Amino acid sequence: MLTFFDRLVEVNFTSAAVRMLLAVLCGGIIGMERTYKRRAAGFRTHILICLGAAMTTLTSQYLYLNLGYYTDMARLGAQVVAGVGFIGAGCIIVTRRNRVKGLTTAAGLWVAAVIGLSLGAGFYAGGLITTVIIILAEFCLAKLEYRLMDSAPEINLYMEYSGRPCLENVLKFCREKGMKLLDMEITRSASGDKSISCVILTLRLNKRSDKQEISQMLAQLYDIKGVEVAEEL
Repeated sequence: MLTFFDRLVEVNFTSAAVRMLLAVLCGGIIGMERTYKRRAAGFRTHILICLGAAMTTLTSQYLYLNLGYYTDMARLGAQVVAGVGFIGAGCIIVTRRNRVKGLTTAAGLWVAAVIGLSLGAGFYAGGLITTVIIILAEFCLAKLEYRLMDSAPEINLYMEYSGRPCLENVLKFCREKGMKLLDMEITRSASGDKSISCVILTLRLNKRSDKQEISQMLAQLYDIKGVEVAEEL
């Protein structure tokens, strides 16, 4: 099937059009998954990055092969790989609850740029196969990842409370349930005219503990305003 692309190795109008269309298609497919999960960098962003990377490689080839300019064809592509890192960094945020968000989106933007570079260079098989693998990983392996996270022996709990005795009761509760405190970070969050105490606990659960059950039991303690399991996304 991929032998069809053998005739499109040379840089001409037809091959350039095919490479750009494939870049739009592959970038759009990856971006649709991000849009479906309502991420900031979605359909159009992935298309633009993938298409721009493809045009970068095409331009390098055109300058060297068609115009005869002595230049390193890989130089522009190397700048794309490094430059996309700045865009991806803008997608990664750490919330006040110590939740890391945007890592998968940043990685998707970077790999979309790499796919664009491969398609622009005429490596059609690599770009198309990588796109298929990414979609399978995003839709199929995501469920496996969530299951592994649910069975993880360590959790981060974000709690809002009022009063030091409340925190002491929480620590006592953890000891009674056989959970080990690995880390504790206390902050204060301003909400209107009030100041709420916040704590992020890193706990190691025992084999019989369930994270959702633990968070529900903690929420029933006196003076706790809210409890949430903080996970990396």
